[in-house]
Amino acid sequence: MSAEPVPAAPARVLLVDDHAIVRRGLRSILELEPDISVVAEAGDRTEALAALERSRPDVILLDLKLSSDHDTEGLELCSEIVRRRPQSNVVILSTFLNESLLNQSLRRGAKAYVLKEVDVVELVRIIRRVSRGESGFDGRSAEMVRALVAGEHSAGDPEFTQREREVTELLASGLTNAEIGRRIFVSESTAKFHVRNVMRKLGVHSRAEVAYAAGKRGLLDGGRPPGIAGGP
Repeated sequence: MSAEPVPAAPARVLLVDDHAIVRRGLRSILELEPDISVVAEAGDRTEALAALERSRPDVILLDLKLSSDHDTEGLELCSEIVRRRPQSNVVILSTFLNESLLNQSLRRGAKAYVLKEVDVVELVRIIRRVSRGESGFDGRSAEMVRALVAGEHSAGDPEFTQREREVTELLASGLTNAEIGRRIFVSESTAKFHVRNVMRKLGVHSRAEVAYAAGKRGLLDGGRPPGIAGGP
């Protein structure tokens, strides 16, 4: 179906969608591929987490909207999946091409944000890439990611001191001001000062946004922006 490298063992896929008919449709499509194996299905958060432990999937196709009461329940579940089993790779399936939702998905650890209208060939390509730990986007989502990254770089990256780079790494790891202070041997108030400077230079308003914004500017993980590792 595509020129993507075929893995030594089939990619193990977990389908998470609240509509059984959607899961059946995806299963029937994916099981035509010799290098993809649908190992479990789930209709809600509880079933998904149980299947995660039981089936140990390589890839989770996760619907963004898992109930009629909540449009983005999949985001919270994505975070929990990544926390519980970081070696599993999450692909968010969404009806909406939305910059904010795409950003949130990547910040929560998803390896891809894919529109449900994606064609079969592209979906299979994305699953193969994600199963190898790479990112994968459909054409429209990839364009949005490129635009987001290009826009931030074209605006000019602020100058970060070595101390601010250290603080950025620690802040992105989820440390508090007090913990950051202890790591870099300064007072909590001094650490708070550095944190404010980092957030101002990154142009973010919450600590949760630091990892994503810093990664896109090449301040984390050797300079590779998150969510687009290995190409679009």
